[in-house]
Amino acid sequence: MTTLQEIMSPKSIAIVGASDNKARIGGRPLAHMIEQKFSGGIFPINPNRDSVQGIKAYSSLLDVKEDLDFILVAVPSQIVVSVLEQAVEKKAKTALIFSSGFSEIGGQGQIYQNQIKKISKDSGLRIIGPNCLGLFNSATNFYPTFTSTIDRATPKPGGISIASQSGAYGSHIYMVAHQRGLGIRYWMTTGNEVDLSVGETIQLMAEDPDVHSIMAYAESVKDGEQFTKALDTARSEKKPVIFMKVGRSEVGAAAANSHTASLAGEDVIYDEVLKAHGAYRVRSTEEMLDVAYATKPRIFPAGKNLGIVTISGGGGVLMADAASDEGLIVGPMPEDAQDELKQLVPFASPMNPVDVTAQFFNDLSLIPKFTDLMLSKGGYDALIGFWTSVAGSPVLSKPLLSSLKQAMKGYEDKLFINCMVAPEEYVKMYEKEGFPCIEDPTRAIIAMSALMFFGEKFNLNEAKQDFKKNDHVIKMPKKKLNEIDCSEILRAANLPVVKSLQIKNLDDLSSLFKNDDTKYVMKILSSDIQHKTEVGGVILEIKNIDQAREAFKKIHKNVNEKAPKAIIDGVMISPMIKGGVECILGAKIDPVFGPIVMFGLGGIYTEVMKDISFAEAPVSSDKAKKMILSLKSKDVFFGTRGQPSVDIKSLITAIVNLSNLIAANFDRIDQVEMNPILVSENSVIALDALIVTK
Repeated sequence: MTTLQEIMSPKSIAIVGASDNKARIGGRPLAHMIEQKFSGGIFPINPNRDSVQGIKAYSSLLDVKEDLDFILVAVPSQIVVSVLEQAVEKKAKTALIFSSGFSEIGGQGQIYQNQIKKISKDSGLRIIGPNCLGLFNSATNFYPTFTSTIDRATPKPGGISIASQSGAYGSHIYMVAHQRGLGIRYWMTTGNEVDLSVGETIQLMAEDPDVHSIMAYAESVKDGEQFTKALDTARSEKKPVIFMKVGRSEVGAAAANSHTASLAGEDVIYDEVLKAHGAYRVRSTEEMLDVAYATKPRIFPAGKNLGIVTISGGGGVLMADAASDEGLIVGPMPEDAQDELKQLVPFASPMNPVDVTAQFFNDLSLIPKFTDLMLSKGGYDALIGFWTSVAGSPVLSKPLLSSLKQAMKGYEDKLFINCMVAPEEYVKMYEKEGFPCIEDPTRAIIAMSALMFFGEKFNLNEAKQDFKKNDHVIKMPKKKLNEIDCSEILRAANLPVVKSLQIKNLDDLSSLFKNDDTKYVMKILSSDIQHKTEVGGVILEIKNIDQAREAFKKIHKNVNEKAPKAIIDGVMISPMIKGGVECILGAKIDPVFGPIVMFGLGGIYTEVMKDISFAEAPVSSDKAKKMILSLKSKDVFFGTRGQPSVDIKSLITAIVNLSNLIAANFDRIDQVEMNPILVSENSVIALDALIVTK
C-alpha cells in the first residue's frame, strides 16, 4: 500500500521536459530543488541539451542508469503516454503530470487520459494529475511544482498539510497560510485525478504521523466510498479535516422525477456527508485559515458550553450573539460563583459573558481570579478572552500574558482563544504559550465552534449499524410501476402507506360505498403520470356513489385532454385522511455517495420551506431522530403551544425502514417518495407513493 512518504520523500526524481529557463514550467521545479538543496538525485530529461541549469541532462528516462523513484512530466499531452511507458520500464513508483490537454478538453484528450489510467491500473505506477500544479514536502526540500509562490514564500515545515483538486487555488491557500505563519509540511494538488484523488490524499495525510491537521479543497468527488473512508480515518486519528467544497449541481434537479431528487442536489449531500464523517466545511479561505490556525494547540473541546471573559460589555454581547448563531451555549455562571465575582468587582457583570470592566487596568490579578472561577465553577468547555488592543500595549501585554498563564495552571487541557489586536511580536509571544490569537471576535467564535465540532466528532462512539442487506431485499414487478404497485412494494417493506383500490370501470365502484360518513379521494392510475394534479387527475371529498361516478368520468376526460399519450390503468380510490403534520419521506441513489434518505416538511411546503434533512442510508434509530431534531420546524413534532407530540416512535421506524429499503435495493431502485406522509399524535401514514426504478 502506498504511503505518503513514498510519494513525498523519493530518493531520486527525473524531470521530463526540464528547461534551462527557470521561468518556464519545466524549469521552475528544477530551480526550486537546486535553490532549496534537495538531497536526492535529480535527473533532467531533455534530448536537446547536454545539461540543464548546470546538471547533466539525458535524452530519455531509459538513458538514466540509476534507479528512478519519481518522474515529473512536463511535455505536450501527445508524448505523455510514451513517457509513462518508460517510467514503468524503469520501475518508478510515482509519476506527476503537469501537462494539460486531457479530459478537460475532451476528444483526443480524453483518449490520452484513458490510456494513462490504464497504465496506472495495469502497472501499479501511482499517477498524480494530469493537468496538475504539483506538490511539495517542505521537510525534505522536495519541490516538483511550478507554482511561483515558492519563490516568494519558502515553506516552513509544520503539522498542517494541504490537499487540493485545484492547483491555482491550492497555491492560493498555501500562500495565505504562509502569510498567516502556518507551517505547511505537505502540499499536494491532484488535477484531473486519473489515479490519486483528494480523497486518497486525505487518507495518506491522515495516516502520516507528521500531519496533525488537513486543509482540503475540491470541486467534486469521484469515489464516494474512498472519500468517506479517508474522512473516517482522519476522525479516528483525531486529525481535523477542514474542507472547502465548491460548485453546485443544477442539472440533476432540472431532470429530477421527484421532490426528493430535486431537493437532494449535490451540495446538500456533500454537506451531510462531510458533517457525518467528521469533516468541517468552511465557507471562505479566511475561515479555513482561522480554523487551521486554532488547531495548533491540539485541544478539541468535547462540549459546546463556552465561557467568555471580556473587558468590554459590548464585545461580550457581540460574541454571545455570534455564539448563538453557531449553536454554542453561553451558559450563565452558577449563583455562588456570581456572588464571588461580585465581591471581587462589585460593578462587574458576572453572568457570562463575564465583564471585568475597566478595573482590569488597575488590577491584572482579576484575570486569573475570574478565569479560575469560570473554569472551576462554571464548567465551561473552553474560554474566549476579549482584550481588544490592550494586549498590544507595551506596558500591559506581558503582565496580561503572565496573568493568563497563572489562570490556566491546572487547566492545560482547556482551550483559551484570545481576541486581541497586537503587533506580531506580541502575538507570537502569546502563541508560544499556547494561546491562539484572533483579532475579530466573530471569527474567534466561528473558529471555536469548529474546534468544538471536532471535539464532538472525535469523542463520538457511534455503534456500528447492524445492517443485513438480505433481510430487506424486495421483489420488484418487471414493469413500469403505477402508484398501487408502489404502495404495495412500500407496505411490503413495512412502510405505512394508505390502502387503495384499483378501479378499472364504473361498475367496480358499486361495492365500495356504504351508508357511512367515509369520504374518499380518487386519483388517476398511470405509470406515465407522476404529478397527477397537473393533469387534473385528482378529486377529493367524494361522499357517495354518484359523486364517485362523476369523478371517474371527469378524471378520464381531464387526462385524455392533458396527457393523451399516457397509458391508463384506471383510477385508484382510498379513504380521505386528514390531520397531522404534512411531511415528506424520500430516498434516492446519489451518484457519488450512494443511498440517501430524506425527511422534512412536506405537502405544499416541500419546495417553499425546504426544511429537509438528509443522511446516508441505512440509518439507525438514533440517526433518524437526529434527522428530525435537525429541522428548523422540529418543535412541531415534539409539541408546541399546547399541541400534542406526534408519534415519534412510528416516525423514526418509518425513516429507518425506508433507509433499509433503499440501501438493500440500490441496484434496482433510483428514487422513492412518500409525499405527503401525515404525522399525527397516534399515527404515521403516507397518502402518496412513488418509486422510480433503474
